[in-house]
Amino acid sequence: MLKSDLTATEQSVLNAVREEHLTSFEILKKVENVSLILSLYNILDKLNSKGVLKSYMKQNRKYHYAA
Repeated sequence: MLKSDLTATEQSVLNAVREEHLTSFEILKKVENVSLILSLYNILDKLNSKGVLKSYMKQNRKYHYAA
């Protein structure tokens, strides 16, 4: 996946999870250009479909990280 295939918002989300594994709420707090959790869920789904984001469950929380 080339960076040029990502929107600016998708790149911002991906940059946030490159440093550490984060929950959706933690990503929402870190990324300024995403204001609604539903928008973030759509972005996470797109990044997962593009193969650049992975997720896992730990203690009933879903964490996301850059693949």
